[in-house]
Amino acid sequence: MSAQQGGVSVRFATVHDIGTILDFIRQLAEYEKLAHQVVADEATLTAHLFGDRPMAEVLIAEVADAQGTLPAGFALFFHNFSTFLGRPGIYLEDLFVRPGMRGLGIGGTLLAHLARVAVERGCGRFEWSVLDWNEPAIGFYRALGAQALDEWTVFRVSGEALARLAERAQ
Repeated sequence: MSAQQGGVSVRFATVHDIGTILDFIRQLAEYEKLAHQVVADEATLTAHLFGDRPMAEVLIAEVADAQGTLPAGFALFFHNFSTFLGRPGIYLEDLFVRPGMRGLGIGGTLLAHLARVAVERGCGRFEWSVLDWNEPAIGFYRALGAQALDEWTVFRVSGEALARLAERAQ
């Protein structure tokens, strides 16, 4: 898929975009005050995004300038599954638009393209999480028709706790 909308083009990332993807991840982490948690590197991302069994996909948004096209933002997503719907869904892990390019409709364009991917793939839903302090993003998502699932609490197990839990299966 490659499409142009309002001066913004969106395409699926290729392995040649790995440096750009990692740069976007680092910029997003900085914005979310979580840069200290980024341990991803190009080799790991390449293996998991473009290896034998890709775990996620990436859309890249670009804008044209005098020198050609400039990467403006990205959306990294993967499929999940709803047992209640009996259908797959799309989970948006990361959405980021370069600060100097915000307000140009790039985020909305990326979300619209993801919604199209979800519909084309027969998905029953498209969901994501947002930090509760990120009021600009929350307002933006609500304006698009997204609803907060306030009755749900996200749980996570990682690091040492993940290793300990996995040991219980032995």
